[in-house]
Amino acid sequence: MKIAAKVSLEVNGNAITARQLEAFLAVQECGSQSEAARRLGISVPVLHRYVASAEAAAGTDLLKTTPSGSVLTPAGKELAEYARAMSYRCRDVRGFTVCCSPVMEDLMHSAVSSAKLTKASVVVSDDENSISMMLEGRADFALIDDPLYLFDLEGFEMQEIGYMGMVLVDNGPSFIRYKYGAQRVAFMYLDSLDREYTVDAETPSVQELLSSGKSFFVDESVLTRRNLRIKSAVDPKMLRHAVTAIYRKETRNVSRLMVALVSRNFRGMFYL
Repeated sequence: MKIAAKVSLEVNGNAITARQLEAFLAVQECGSQSEAARRLGISVPVLHRYVASAEAAAGTDLLKTTPSGSVLTPAGKELAEYARAMSYRCRDVRGFTVCCSPVMEDLMHSAVSSAKLTKASVVVSDDENSISMMLEGRADFALIDDPLYLFDLEGFEMQEIGYMGMVLVDNGPSFIRYKYGAQRVAFMYLDSLDREYTVDAETPSVQELLSSGKSFFVDESVLTRRNLRIKSAVDPKMLRHAVTAIYRKETRNVSRLMVALVSRNFRGMFYL
C-alpha cells in the first residue's frame, strides 16, 4: 500500500487545496503560466482557475504579470515559502534524527557513535525546540533536560536515563539565565527558599555566564567538559534533575541508542 501526504493550507479560514498550491508553485518555478500548465499536463485556462481560486481563498493577489512573465506578489512569496516548508515536512526523506540541548550534546554524540548509528543526524537546540521537532515528526528521539516540559506531553514513550546536578554561582540577587538545561527547576529551588532575586539577562554562552558578574545556574556536565572547577553555593545534588529520553516507538535504532545511553560508559555524568 503506497501512502503519501500532500499539503493543503487554510488562509484566513479559507481552504487552498493541494492542487491549487501545486499550480501556484509551478508558476513560481517556471515564471510562465503557459509553461507551468505544460509541466502539470493541464490547459492554461484550468491553471488560471486554480490560481484564481487560491487568490480568492487568500483574499489577495498572489501573482502579477510582467513583460517577462509571472512573478509572485509579497503575499504570494509568503504563501509559497510556507507551502514549501510544509511540503518538505511531509516528505519522508530524512534519516534517523535525534535532538538534545548543548547540556547533553557530548553524551548524545558519544552514544550515537557507540551505537554505530553512522547515518543519524544530531540536532542541538533547546528543550522546547526538541519537543516541537518530535511533535511535528521531524525527529525520532530526544533527550530532555527539563522535566517540567513533560508533564502534559502525550503520545510518546519516556524513560529517565539518570539525574544531573546543577551548580549555583551566587553573586547576589541579580541573575543571568543560561538558555539551556533545567533552569526552571533551579529557579523553583530559589522560590522554595523565598529568596528575592531578579533575572536580568539570558545567554546561550557559558563564557558570558562566567564573565557576567551575576549569579547563575549551570549543569555540572557543562563545566566538566570545559575542565572548569567552580564552587557551588549549594550541593549540586540539591539541584538535581532527571534527564529523560522520549521517543514515539521503540525501533531498532531507538533500542540501540538507549542501550548506549544507559551503558556504564556514560554513567559518570549522572547521579543514580
